[in-house]
Amino acid sequence: MFRFSKVAPVPSTPRRRPPLHFGRWLVTIVAAAAIAVPSTGFAQAALAAPMPSAAQAAPAASVTTPDFGPNVKIFDPSMPQSQIQAAVDAIATEQVNNEMGTQRYSLLFKPGTYGTVANPLVFQVGYYTEVAGLGASPRDVTITGHVDVYNRCLTADNCIALNNFWRSVSNLTINVAGGAECRASGNFWAVSQAAPMRRVNITGGNLTLMDYCTAGPQYASGGFIADSKTGFVINGSQQQFLVRDSSLGGWSNGVWNQVFAGTEGAPAQSFPDPTYTTLASNPSSREKPYLSIDTATNAYSVFVPSARTNSSGTTWEQGQTPGTAIPLSKFFLAKPSDSVQEINNQLARGQNLILTPGVYDVDRSITIKRPDTVVLGLGVATLTALNGAVPLTVADVKGVDIAGIMIDAGSVNSPALLRVGTTRAANGQARAHTNWSDPLDPTALQDVFFRIGGPHVGKATLALEVNSDNVILDDIWAWRADHGIGVGWTENTSDTGVVVNGDNVTATGLFSEHFQKYNVIWNGEKGKTIFFQNELPYDAPNQAAWQHDGVLGWAGYKVADSVKNHELWGGGSYIYTNVDPSIHATRGFEVPVTPGVRMHDLLTVQLGAGTLDHVINDTGAPVTSAAIGIPSFVVSF
Repeated sequence: MFRFSKVAPVPSTPRRRPPLHFGRWLVTIVAAAAIAVPSTGFAQAALAAPMPSAAQAAPAASVTTPDFGPNVKIFDPSMPQSQIQAAVDAIATEQVNNEMGTQRYSLLFKPGTYGTVANPLVFQVGYYTEVAGLGASPRDVTITGHVDVYNRCLTADNCIALNNFWRSVSNLTINVAGGAECRASGNFWAVSQAAPMRRVNITGGNLTLMDYCTAGPQYASGGFIADSKTGFVINGSQQQFLVRDSSLGGWSNGVWNQVFAGTEGAPAQSFPDPTYTTLASNPSSREKPYLSIDTATNAYSVFVPSARTNSSGTTWEQGQTPGTAIPLSKFFLAKPSDSVQEINNQLARGQNLILTPGVYDVDRSITIKRPDTVVLGLGVATLTALNGAVPLTVADVKGVDIAGIMIDAGSVNSPALLRVGTTRAANGQARAHTNWSDPLDPTALQDVFFRIGGPHVGKATLALEVNSDNVILDDIWAWRADHGIGVGWTENTSDTGVVVNGDNVTATGLFSEHFQKYNVIWNGEKGKTIFFQNELPYDAPNQAAWQHDGVLGWAGYKVADSVKNHELWGGGSYIYTNVDPSIHATRGFEVPVTPGVRMHDLLTVQLGAGTLDHVINDTGAPVTSAAIGIPSFVVSF
């Protein structure tokens, strides 16, 4: 990412130069709109007014509303807009800077229209906040106004979106209206990793992925959009972004790694100038399940979209999204106070699982044993490992869907944080591939995020282990923390972010950062990755501590030597070894040289410290401190 560090800079921290190639078009857009850009103080003043607490502003639930817990706020278009505005503003005030906090919120809007052009509903989305419509289609809920994410101004001259993680917006229409001065130029979604936009319909104005209304440097490092329809999109300073199965009304520019799969209106393939990787279709997808309500009966259900292959465009523009509605009676609504034993008992009875907002202490595995089980988190529900537990495991069953959760390592090392499918046989031989896997009913993980360190000390050998065949990994971020609590080479220890042992696994939006060995290891056959983003660890103390088998450092993406078929489109690996800037990594990508392993549109970048000697294997020019932020490209390998 185009950042020296996600930590707020101290005086000795070097400053990054601006991302490339976006200044000219930004001046044009602002001038054409006749927008006066406000000072940083404008944005700060907008949040300075006293707000009621989130609890005071909560809308009253009807007697038939399910018990989603106190941190799910359900809004109805019949409510006074002033009450809705007070509630969302109170939560934003609490959460906009609450990066490592424990509060979690889900803001759910029943079908109808909220706000008007004359009186728009405009609010910010902070950390651990989910904003979602409850309709069957994104067109059933319209917010006339803004649903915004702005830069965080860590100091007066350090306003960035580099740390804008762990939030989401989904299943609604944003009819862009309102906003003062510069903020009127579009709906702002200036985010980095783990901040997905899904099933969103943007009308009436631009979508901007960069916040150009504050002081600089305005860097951003996203990101993920799926199943959405937009007008013109301002990419701006976004270093990398994936848009899949969507429809765009235009795209402004590329920086390092902009990837489009099955996206109507996407820029043409042109990597590396501009840095657009464009696939006409997306080979395999399954959209995230979502909560909806029948307004006639007030009955809630969870809609599970069907899997698609070779898809393009949204699932909803031509009619109802194909899939299955599961009544809420088939779900156990878990609270953080519920024991793992109770959750497992409910799963054993055949229930699906909704994790309501909060942080769950998990001292033994939550085990998914039934095919087609749905696990849906609300408000970035978070599982924290205790005593070295593996918080979530999936048996050798097909069609499981796990979505919208985060899993944190605990202070005692866990062998993994999420394990999909059983491990290898006890004799060390590969397990048999049996008929429990089905490519027509794949297991899917959507918006599943992992942390080792950050809110507290965390240790895990690896974050995600995929042993099953026919799995879709859709917007995965495995993060060994580079800032927060319990951060250091010997503190938040973790070897690898993602290990894939299964065959026919497809990753769309795979982010893995700062792990101490390979960030990703791919052992399975016929794997596909569309968009990969990686930063190598910042904090290796010296070269001796970070090398193996005569190789300097560890590659960000490793395909096992035994693999015969694998393909990747649009991958970036970045280096910033600020503890010892003299450190080298031999390569960003490491793969066997065989006809069936094909890698497209790769790059490496140096972010201010360290050297990456090659892009892939021994191919590609080095990136060094002589050209900070200037990529080295390999178009095809």
